[in-house]
Amino acid sequence: MARLVLVSVLTTVLFCGHTVAKERGFGLGVIVGEPTGLSGKWWIEDSAAVDAAAAWSFGEKSAVHLHADYLFHSFSLLKVEKGRLPVYFGIGGRIKFESNSKVGVRIPVGVDYIFTGAPLDIFLELVPLLDLVPNTKFLFNGGIGVRYFF
Repeated sequence: MARLVLVSVLTTVLFCGHTVAKERGFGLGVIVGEPTGLSGKWWIEDSAAVDAAAAWSFGEKSAVHLHADYLFHSFSLLKVEKGRLPVYFGIGGRIKFESNSKVGVRIPVGVDYIFTGAPLDIFLELVPLLDLVPNTKFLFNGGIGVRYFF
């Protein structure tokens, strides 16, 4: 079941990415941490994006982890000589498929270095997480990643 869900999400991410990339900007890459896997980002406005991942969680119990977040970016907090370094924050949700599957709310906070002249970004994020189902539990996720934008 988990493999079917993972394949379905990956197919959707790749198909939607091709459509969105032409108009708004779509990036696909990897995230390493908790969880570790594929990461996608769709810029929908100058300072807003939707971020999603299909990944493997190495927490207490190994499991497939899917999440999606709506992100707001501030480009004025951190200045760099080359590229751009927005700070971002947002809200989203996650599903972790294991024996007692979990559903929770994510509140990601991070930085995203956007290269000048190269279709790449590197990001670092810390994510407070509140699982709501099957029981309430407060956790942290986090990771570092890189994406290529089409």
